[in-house]
Amino acid sequence: MARVELGRFLRDRREALLPGDVGLPVGARRRTPGLRREEVAGLASMSVEYYARLEQARGPQPSRRILDALTAALRLDPAERRHLFRLAGAAPVAPPGPVRHVRPYVAGLLHRVDAAAVVTSAAYDIVAWNPLAEALLSNLGTEPNLARRHFLGRTPGTEEFGHIVVARLRAAADRYPHDERLAALLTELRGSAEFRHVWGLNPVRAAGHRSKTLTHPRLGPLRVDCDVLEVPDDDQQVVFITADPGSASARALDELAGRRLSSPGPGAIRSRCEN
Repeated sequence: MARVELGRFLRDRREALLPGDVGLPVGARRRTPGLRREEVAGLASMSVEYYARLEQARGPQPSRRILDALTAALRLDPAERRHLFRLAGAAPVAPPGPVRHVRPYVAGLLHRVDAAAVVTSAAYDIVAWNPLAEALLSNLGTEPNLARRHFLGRTPGTEEFGHIVVARLRAAADRYPHDERLAALLTELRGSAEFRHVWGLNPVRAAGHRSKTLTHPRLGPLRVDCDVLEVPDDDQQVVFITADPGSASARALDELAGRRLSSPGPGAIRSRCEN
C-alpha cells in the first residue's frame, strides 16, 4: 500500500471537484479549492476522521467497499479507479454497477448542441437530457429508461432498436453482475415476449447512425436520425436526435425548440445524478 501517494491522489481529486459536480449546494465562498473533507466523507458514507487519516497517509489499508465508495464520491473514471486500487494495494474488481451520474462536460455538451440529446447509462437509463429532448420524447423524468419504454411502454421502437437494446443490456449484465438495479430491470423486461425472444437470439449490435419514426402526441409522425457518441470512461452514450434540413420533421423540431426556448428556464439541462 502506497500510503503517501494514496493520500496525495485523494487530496488532488478532492480539490479538483466543485460542489456542483457532485450535486451539493455551492453555498458561500470557500477558503480552499474543491470539496471539503467532510463532504467527501459524507458522500462516501464514512467518518471524517477515517477519510482524513487516508489523506494524511496514516490510515489502514482500505477495503474494496471503501475504495468503491471513494470512487463514486470523487467521480473517478475507470482509469482513475484502477489507479486508486493499485495505490491501496488491492486488485481492481469489476465496477459495482453502471455509472448513473453525468460529468459536467457531458452535460454542457447537451446545452450547446442544436439538437435533441439524451445521455444513457449502460442500463439504458436516461441520466441527462436537454429541453428539446423532453419536448420530443416527453415524461423523461417519470419514465427514464429506454429499454422499459421500448419493451413495456407505449413508445415502441423498431425491431432493430430492440436488438440494439438487448445487445447492450447483455454486455452490461456481464460487466456488472452484482448490480441489483440492473438485475431488477432484466427481470421486469422478461415480462415482454419480444424481449425474451430477442434475448434468446443473443444479438450483437453496435449503436451508431440509424433513422426511425417517432410519433409526437401533437405533431404526429416525425422522421428523425439518431446518432450516438460514446463516453467510454463512464460506459455511457450521448444520443443526438435530428432531422433532415428543410424536411417537415425538421420544421416540427424547430417548432418544438421555439416553444421550449420561449418558456421559463431556457436551455436547462435535466439530469438524474445518482451514485
